[in-house]
Amino acid sequence: MLEATPLGDGWTLRHDSEALPATVPGCVHTDLMASGVIPDPFLGLRETEVAWVGRRDWTYEREIGGAWGQEQTDLVFDGLDTVAEISLDGRLLGTVRNMHRSYRFDVTGLSGRLSVRFVSAYAEAEAVRGRVGERPAAYAEPYQYLRKMACSFGWDWGPTLVTAGIWRPVRLEHWSTARIARVRPQVTVEEGTGVVELAVEVERTRAEAPLTVEATVAGVRARAEIAGAGGVVRLRVPDPELWWPRGYGEQPLYDVELTLLHGEDTLDVWRRRVGFRTVELDRRPDAHGTGFTLVVNGERLFARGVNWIPDDVFPSRITRERYRERLEQAAGAGVDLVRIWGGGIYESEDFYDACDELGLLVWQDFPFACAAYPEEQPLRGEVEAEARENVVRLMPHPSLVLWNGNNENLWGFRDWEWEPRLAGDSWGEGYYLGVLPRVVAELDPTRPYTAGSPWSGSWEHHPNDPAHGTHHSWEVWNREDYADYRLSVPRFVAEFGWQAPPAYTTLHRALPGEELAPDSPGMLHHQKADDGNGKLERGLERHFAVPDGDFDRWHYLMQLNQARAVAAGIEHWRSHWPVCAGTIVWQLNDCWPVTSWAAIDGDGREKPLYHELRRLYADRLLTIQERDGRLVLAAVNQAAGDWTGALTLRRMSVEGEVLGRTEVELAAGARSVARVDVPRELTPLGPKEFLVADAGADRDTGAEAGTGAEAGTGAVAEGLRALHFPVPDREVPYPAPRFEVALTPGGITVTARTLVRDLLLQADRLEPGARADRGRVTLLSGEEVTIGVRGWKTPDAETARSALYCVEPTR
Repeated sequence: MLEATPLGDGWTLRHDSEALPATVPGCVHTDLMASGVIPDPFLGLRETEVAWVGRRDWTYEREIGGAWGQEQTDLVFDGLDTVAEISLDGRLLGTVRNMHRSYRFDVTGLSGRLSVRFVSAYAEAEAVRGRVGERPAAYAEPYQYLRKMACSFGWDWGPTLVTAGIWRPVRLEHWSTARIARVRPQVTVEEGTGVVELAVEVERTRAEAPLTVEATVAGVRARAEIAGAGGVVRLRVPDPELWWPRGYGEQPLYDVELTLLHGEDTLDVWRRRVGFRTVELDRRPDAHGTGFTLVVNGERLFARGVNWIPDDVFPSRITRERYRERLEQAAGAGVDLVRIWGGGIYESEDFYDACDELGLLVWQDFPFACAAYPEEQPLRGEVEAEARENVVRLMPHPSLVLWNGNNENLWGFRDWEWEPRLAGDSWGEGYYLGVLPRVVAELDPTRPYTAGSPWSGSWEHHPNDPAHGTHHSWEVWNREDYADYRLSVPRFVAEFGWQAPPAYTTLHRALPGEELAPDSPGMLHHQKADDGNGKLERGLERHFAVPDGDFDRWHYLMQLNQARAVAAGIEHWRSHWPVCAGTIVWQLNDCWPVTSWAAIDGDGREKPLYHELRRLYADRLLTIQERDGRLVLAAVNQAAGDWTGALTLRRMSVEGEVLGRTEVELAAGARSVARVDVPRELTPLGPKEFLVADAGADRDTGAEAGTGAEAGTGAVAEGLRALHFPVPDREVPYPAPRFEVALTPGGITVTARTLVRDLLLQADRLEPGARADRGRVTLLSGEEVTIGVRGWKTPDAETARSALYCVEPTR
């Protein structure tokens, strides 16, 4: 039977003449921090103090024994970052150059000092560039010349901390006769029957030994002979329970076990969990262009997505528990799809396990982002090898529904002046339209592949044409008002977003001792986007007067503007289902404390955008939109049952007077959008007026309705209210906000005595560990809202009032 000996302990890191204790899995930076050699680069300006680390060579060492009592012993590395030379007792075992692969070396009978010498990623990248020539990229760092996590070289939200180390587990494997080298599972559903086909590859020490494999799943058992290096065993499971994305059904998972046998002796065992489901990508042309709609188990989906970046710039620090926490946060916000972005990594099994269990669909980018990638050796062979390994590794996971060739490289070739600079040199097209689709078609034909994001489907259309395939909407953030999201209806919005600073407590932890200001040294250092603060302020001043010298007010308004901007896009695009079939917000998470597009900051705190996503991605959403010169109320119903009931529309003054009122009947079928024209007499006539739409008692015939109370009871209707102000906030003559705050079990209750626009509790101002259960809310005079707060050890109403912010009259 194969035996494994973990090699996580006993490592040292050579630093000059010293041997420092090293943690495996880990990286140079975390080991140097643990020994006090470098400071925490996340704090203040210290990132710049440790830049030298990425330009040094580093060596990890430990002793290993030799007598193991089996025919073969392999040294197995699940991940090495990135270019390394591995030696044992002075004997070279091999060299490696790809962070995204695992490696295996025969060390039978060997013992002594194991040495892993890492070459600087900069040195390797510069050497490859010297061989293959210059290639353009969105950033100056040379990340396109080696197979390494691109964002370790920095990004417009991340620090430049170029890592090296044994970043995934390492072990010795001892075995005799044969071992399972690879299992490629295809899981399908054929006319109601679940089919599991396991293609098995073996490695042998005895070429002629007769081998069989036995597989079991859901009480079904099957056997097959292994001829030479491989074989196939097939199991059929009658009437399996289907795996569904969250919100559409349950997520049953089935244990699959495959045993390699020599006679009656068990040689090796492979275990995974699978789920039975079908997935298609509908890209048929129609009257609106070319669609991009995910179809799971025959159900067409509007994908409610978020983009995922590595949750730490040092990914070896991300634990199973941290993955679970972050992905539970995503699910709690109504998300049903997570896109793993191409400047990061293929995540660990812990990530995909959590998605399987939570019903989160996974869109997996191959790791290429924002650069022209050379197709010459040594890169081409590495790309195919990593793709083959990771496609097979991730195949068991039912959550994985789409392979994507790259992030923005097809678009970059066409629009970012790459084509003339390349002058015919390779740039990655052969990967995205050749190697990768071939590998996916051969190894994982049950899942769709798309060449890139954005991608219109062919060179017949512009790569980022909103009418065809996937679209990235960045002109709004870079140059325009977020209201301009409403000017187009892309078929699928795979990236869009708006920046905001992290939570107040996160900033104070990351910038110790600094007097915070938008342009203070630490704030500017933790803002990596080109002209980021300028774009923030220009985006804000279209709606509010930019505060001068009041950092707390600036912080609140920037976070509010982020939530408002994302809401403008999602409400508009969801109201156009099924023409638009999904939105993927940039981005869910951060890898360090930074001003960014994230909904959850680098310390794991939820920004107001996070709570806004809970409203925007709920099964049921009300929104007021302008269509053809008039106002329309759209009722978006993504639930399984019809949504019927009364809608109350009120035209109101900011002083609280009801200027007009009517009721209409709502009838939105399952998975559909119902639209109701707003009577012209209820259209607000000027800056002092606005429109309120509330859903009354819900006559639901199916899945869960939205949350909240019926309008008119004094409690604000969460998620079932829509507001329309005809002019920007800076032109609205808001009354001075008046409200009362009272403690309530588990939180506070706020009662409005005037119109209170976008009230927000910044719970971390109460205590660093405090969390609120909701984000912004607008209260009409006489309404109240209860905000739950957890982690608040010493509740006090006056302290709560000091942590409450809302829109104030323009001075």
